[in-house]
Amino acid sequence: MTTGMEERRTGSRLHYRNRGCGCGCGGFFFVLTVGILLAIFNAGIGIGISIRIPLTSSNVTVAGSVGAKDKAVRALPEYTEGRLGGNQNFINNSTTMTIGPAEGAALIVVGKQDGAPAFDLHIDIR
Repeated sequence: MTTGMEERRTGSRLHYRNRGCGCGCGGFFFVLTVGILLAIFNAGIGIGISIRIPLTSSNVTVAGSVGAKDKAVRALPEYTEGRLGGNQNFINNSTTMTIGPAEGAALIVVGKQDGAPAFDLHIDIR
């Protein structure tokens, strides 16, 4: 019995086919649909979470935003300002995607972040 995926057993390994395009295509379609819809209304939505690493002054932050080009980056948490595409932290994984008037940005930062509280759940609509 298969659950929508073709299975093929070779030796002791199980191979799956038809996995789709993964998260890469998902981000494209999210910015294409939600981002352009928000850009029409000149709005941006950002969400993020930051947690302090115990016994250090560093935080782990995961944040993302989507919307009009000028609103998307400003919807990220304030303590991530200047870190999108930066290299001043231990780990900085950031990505942006621009499609017409819409932009999407995602950010993972591990390191010292000035102004970041011990715990923060950030939700911003601009």
